[in-house]
Amino acid sequence: MKEYILPVHDLIVHPGLTVPVYVDTPRSIACLEAATKQNQRIILCPQHSWSYPSTTDDIFTTGTIGDIAQLLHMPDGTIHTIIKTTNVVDLSNIEINNGVFSGDISPIEILDDSGFEQTLTLRDKIANSLQTLSMYKKIKIDKINAIIQNYPMPAFVDSVIQMINVDTDTAVNILKMRTWYEKLVALLEQITVSIEAEKIEANINRRVRNQMENGQRQAILQEKMRAIQKEMGEDDGSEMDTTSMRKQIEKSAMPADAKEKAMSEFKRMRAMSPMSQEGALLKTYLEELLAMPWGKSDNAPIDLQKARSTLDYEHSGMTPVKERILEHIAVMKKTGKNSGSILCFVGAPGVGKTSLCKSIANALERKYCRISLGGISDEAHFRGHRKTYIGAQCGRIMDALKRCKSNNPVIVLDEIDKMGRDWRGDPESALLEILDPEQNKSFRDHYLEVDFDLSNVLFIATSNSLNMSSALKDRMEIIEIPGYSEQEKLQIAREHLINRAANDTGWDVNNIDISDDGIKHIIRNYTSEQGVRELQREIAAILRRSLLQNDGTDVKTEFTIDKIDELLSVHQNANMSNKIGFSARL
Repeated sequence: MKEYILPVHDLIVHPGLTVPVYVDTPRSIACLEAATKQNQRIILCPQHSWSYPSTTDDIFTTGTIGDIAQLLHMPDGTIHTIIKTTNVVDLSNIEINNGVFSGDISPIEILDDSGFEQTLTLRDKIANSLQTLSMYKKIKIDKINAIIQNYPMPAFVDSVIQMINVDTDTAVNILKMRTWYEKLVALLEQITVSIEAEKIEANINRRVRNQMENGQRQAILQEKMRAIQKEMGEDDGSEMDTTSMRKQIEKSAMPADAKEKAMSEFKRMRAMSPMSQEGALLKTYLEELLAMPWGKSDNAPIDLQKARSTLDYEHSGMTPVKERILEHIAVMKKTGKNSGSILCFVGAPGVGKTSLCKSIANALERKYCRISLGGISDEAHFRGHRKTYIGAQCGRIMDALKRCKSNNPVIVLDEIDKMGRDWRGDPESALLEILDPEQNKSFRDHYLEVDFDLSNVLFIATSNSLNMSSALKDRMEIIEIPGYSEQEKLQIAREHLINRAANDTGWDVNNIDISDDGIKHIIRNYTSEQGVRELQREIAAILRRSLLQNDGTDVKTEFTIDKIDELLSVHQNANMSNKIGFSARL
């Protein structure tokens, strides 16, 4: 015969207890009345749902069966009943008739080990843990002591479950356990978890409270300090306050979307404490955004004759290369923009690639910035870091524009063939966007998070080889700079290298007497490169050695071929000795 099931919410009862139950729903009332009429027992079964269950899946399959000791009908239609529980039962074949649940039962036997020493010791351990928990939660110590002294084991377990608010699933699992010792172990685990959780929450609350107190204290002290500085006339206005920053944002020439982004971040900063970490980060971000050259450019008119004379004065030879550069500048003068391909100078070290880029900037009267790409393997070097990263900053392109304080400088991408690639990203992909005139009009740096027009920037790349991807070479016009002939090296030495070496070593250039044959002798016998960098080092070497022989005095000296051989042979022997000594140490 099926037993009646009374679904209850958050009520887990162990056998051997007398429990008052209040019922106010029509189906629960009908269940109790039917059980009383047929003189049957009633099963208190916990339910999953908050409201009265409608299906068999809404209730658990474990409950506590008991006898209805008393049933009182109240004037408002509700029922107060008292049930004496007898056994824990498993439910099966559950049915619903007119909203009333019923089912077959199979009792779960519980071994009475409540008097064992291990069980009693575990109960005392739970009591001590409850006292520890009472330091964090509102649990009355007197109530805990009364439960230990006066309550039997079923009442003790039920009271602890209610006291620490064990969830229904866990409480049902405890109800199904076969010994009181197992039930107490499960309760102790729940109490321990609750204590650790309360400790963590208490630590978090304490830290938040301390940070708020420190932030308020620092804000008050900072305002007092500003007031004192103003009274003493020491407020130099070096720190940008919020009022001036708002005015700068409003007066800035940045586009509408960038200005909207800046105002949004400014409002967020205003809502934060001035001493908070996030407030400082937002202030730094706004300062970086305002430092960008929005609408600032070098508007010097392009003079082709001046450009030609500048290139001829600063560089000897390289006529085809200079003519191609002048063609590019002529197109810029006609179109008024940096139309055409990106120039890429390819040549051996020392042929003047980087210095040629500097000369182009001088010819155009624009700012100049060089970015070395050797060893770069992180895309963030070009695109910048997200603001969420610690130590985030804008990319090197945006940083170069900020330092140049102009939106149309000459930016040299030096050693473009020496870029790397690793797990942090492919910097070449970002560079392709930068060098594409169709894409760089709206270049977005990850740190600034606004579009910036790079189409006014004159990008020039340098490379020692053509070891680049086809996509990158497609973006640029390759201009190969061949090595200098002997006559060109002689001319460069006369016009540039001797003066530079004299300046580096402290010589008066008028005291240096070296013939063309002497320079050719150095080129033929002491250098083997296509450029002139090694030639400059050898000229500087004979000047240094001559200073050593004359006690640091730059007396007027004629550097004949024999004199050059004498000075450079000593210099080369010293270098060879250093190399041998280093090999011996290894």
